[in-house]
Amino acid sequence: MMRWVALFAGVVLAGCATVEPTEVPTRVKAIEETLPPAKAFTRAQPSPPARSNANIAADFVSLHFALEGGAQLPVFTRFETPITVRLTGSPTPSMQRDLTQLLNRLRREARIDIRQISDGLANITIEAVSQDQIHAILPQAACFVVPNSSSFEEYRRDRRKQKSSWSRLRSRERLGIFIPYDVSPQEKRDCLHEEIAQALGPLNDLYHLPDSVFNDDNIHTVLTGFDMLILRAAYSPELRSGMTKEQVQAVLPGVLSRLNPRGNALPAQQISETPRDWINAIQKSLRPQLGYQRRLRAAQYAARIGQEQGWTDHRRAYPYYVMGRMGQFDNPQEALRNYQIALQYLRTTPGTEVHQAYVTTQTAAYSLARGKGPEILPELDRAIDVMMRAENASQLATLLLLKSEALNQAGRTDQARSVRLDSLAWARYGFGSETVVRSLMQDVAEGPRNKNRGG
Repeated sequence: MMRWVALFAGVVLAGCATVEPTEVPTRVKAIEETLPPAKAFTRAQPSPPARSNANIAADFVSLHFALEGGAQLPVFTRFETPITVRLTGSPTPSMQRDLTQLLNRLRREARIDIRQISDGLANITIEAVSQDQIHAILPQAACFVVPNSSSFEEYRRDRRKQKSSWSRLRSRERLGIFIPYDVSPQEKRDCLHEEIAQALGPLNDLYHLPDSVFNDDNIHTVLTGFDMLILRAAYSPELRSGMTKEQVQAVLPGVLSRLNPRGNALPAQQISETPRDWINAIQKSLRPQLGYQRRLRAAQYAARIGQEQGWTDHRRAYPYYVMGRMGQFDNPQEALRNYQIALQYLRTTPGTEVHQAYVTTQTAAYSLARGKGPEILPELDRAIDVMMRAENASQLATLLLLKSEALNQAGRTDQARSVRLDSLAWARYGFGSETVVRSLMQDVAEGPRNKNRGG
């Protein structure tokens, strides 16, 4: 899974310390001995899709009639009966809490008849296994969903058989989802959202979607308003398993008009396909094992493709964000330039508030290293509000720590301490490990003046 994951705030600050030689005067003086209890999100705040139903219909077909690798699917598939879900293996308490919240959302927002059972054979079995078990089969996967399996052992045994092929599927009756129990609570929750959504509906990802988990950039970590509309349409009475692409296309306008009337009044936008060369270049740029120069060339190639395509959306911005991340320690000035180019495109693209907040997580550190924390407090507050609504605890924790440092620079030390404690509570959900959280806290407390990191 490719994610726009922010570095820990202290590491970001360390990497930016060479932007300006000026020493930041105010620092956090103490480390809390006891970490605050972990926070968790309790109320979803999805925004409805703000695009034409004509565009959404085209997206629906692209999402349901192809796999991520490009293979075409012959027919539409879904569950045709009320859906049962069972959680097995070694689940943690946070997994059960987040699963309950997700199933409630699916019933309320997507109007899907879905419920959890405690024993017996379920339509969807979610097994909590170790990261090592997952990587032994799929080294690059964080989690995954497969057809016609109810246990990890069954899939391991039968994964090369026809029953495990998505392209041969004609209806959905029994699926298996495998999620690691030994990762942070947020990573487990993100896997629940993405894999259950794929178990119920689309099997494809589309890079041009700005507001969906069905996108390999994984900028969104929980199901959005667009995603819930796609799932609700998939389970509308007008559709059924076995329908061809042409049959689905014929009924979709009526389905979306009924479910999303506001989309009828919005004009359709011309959206170009994402070339496979761009996708391959982006994937290569995110593989650390390839080495810096090969990854940089791949990101630069993706940027050139975006220019040739005439894009001005988030796809045009993404390679520059990647290049910024790669260069922020060795060439911070060039990294900042790349971040600013990314923001230039994002600010003119509707629905990219979350993307912009990711970039703010990086650029704010440059301002802090120059001692300009008070000036960026409004920008940090906007990004914090965005990440709260996006339910991204790891990004939220990082932004709050940056805000704490900005408040210290403004001389508002009591408020800075309160914000820092709030950050650590979110960090426990977003990052999981207390060791990681304490390391994050220590990095910010020490600040960039005690660092001398060049790469």
